[in-house]
Amino acid sequence: MNQEKEITSLRDLSAHQWKSGIAAWLGWLFDGLDMHLYTLVWTVFVAQLMGLPEESPEVGTKGSIIQAAFLVGWALGGGFFGRIGDVLGRSRALMLTILTYACFTGLSYFAQNWWHLMACRFLSALGIGGEWAVGASLLAETWPKNWRPWIAAVLQTAVNCGVLLACFAGWMLAGREPRYLFLVGILPALITLWIRKAVPEPEAWEKAREGQAVPHVGELFGPRVRGVTWRVLIICGVSLTAHWAFLFWQAKVVKSLPEIAALDKAGKDSALVVALMWIMFGSVAGNFVAGGLAKLMGYRRTIFVMLLAYFAAMYSLFSRSWSWEATKTWFCIIGACQGVFGLFTMCLPPLFPVLLRTTGAGFCYNIGRIIAAAGTVFFGIYRKNVDVREAMLFASWFFIPAAFIALLLPSEEPEAGVVGEPVD
Repeated sequence: MNQEKEITSLRDLSAHQWKSGIAAWLGWLFDGLDMHLYTLVWTVFVAQLMGLPEESPEVGTKGSIIQAAFLVGWALGGGFFGRIGDVLGRSRALMLTILTYACFTGLSYFAQNWWHLMACRFLSALGIGGEWAVGASLLAETWPKNWRPWIAAVLQTAVNCGVLLACFAGWMLAGREPRYLFLVGILPALITLWIRKAVPEPEAWEKAREGQAVPHVGELFGPRVRGVTWRVLIICGVSLTAHWAFLFWQAKVVKSLPEIAALDKAGKDSALVVALMWIMFGSVAGNFVAGGLAKLMGYRRTIFVMLLAYFAAMYSLFSRSWSWEATKTWFCIIGACQGVFGLFTMCLPPLFPVLLRTTGAGFCYNIGRIIAAAGTVFFGIYRKNVDVREAMLFASWFFIPAAFIALLLPSEEPEAGVVGEPVD
């Protein structure tokens, strides 16, 4: 604690802290890259693999199933690699997660059927889900506690930069074979060599591991921790359902706009990239807005406010038809509201004991994606009978219960050694 109080500027950080920060940031950067390559080309690629026109309802259904498999893999990877992070260490697990998502994203290039693509997306998602828990715990254990709101903003911005990198790759390859885009996803594998050599394990993990066995996963639902576990599971499951419904189906909204529908294939591809870029520009700003609000109001109230704002923005966008220019503005506003998920990075890991930290954070945050996966498939089926805007309008309401349950997160110092550190 004394060392932490002495750190007042970036110059005071140790080489260990810098290396941990850079490794986590790069892990999240490439997380965002590999995560969103599919969303840029899914309609074209899935239709191509199935030999059907892009407008076919079957393409939408299979595309949503692939995305659902990705979200399930993300959830399972969060728990699986979270456990590895507690057993083997943060930096070792970080390296394994990056190798996993880089290799299987690249292998998507070789897909010959839609289910080949589904398998590759599922396996790549194991690494993406695991990287979140491991990277968040690595920084929570090495960087100053009072910097956490800003660390969360910077770390989440890495994901946004990764998505922008995906957009750049999509723009460079616009109008070409969609499968080539997945080869870009191999790049993250290169940084694992540096992580293995340069990034040491956090001192907190090494001390906790001395002579102690890693707690069983079932202790997440034991009497001392289950209250936090269930609350976080509900918040993440409900909010991520609406969030991923928007991210996945926003491309359909863009393509349905009269100004975009009149364009050729290259023009439509470029419009999808531009739309995602506007979301990411807003999200970068929203990360720091969320961090600033968390410093003023604490995590609970900030999460509450930003989830309600996400509902209001999404409801306003889909409650009526807008022009392409207005839609881009709304996408930017919605992106700013997505800064709320950056707060989860730093507020969730400390809720759990050190040797349950990556397991608890990875499981609770990512298991919610299984619910989100079911929601994605539901909206894929639901969309056949109603306009996609109506389905997204319905999804926006999911943010409201998540916002109110966020107010029930711990705000005071819990019993020593039971849950961890306070949220606020």
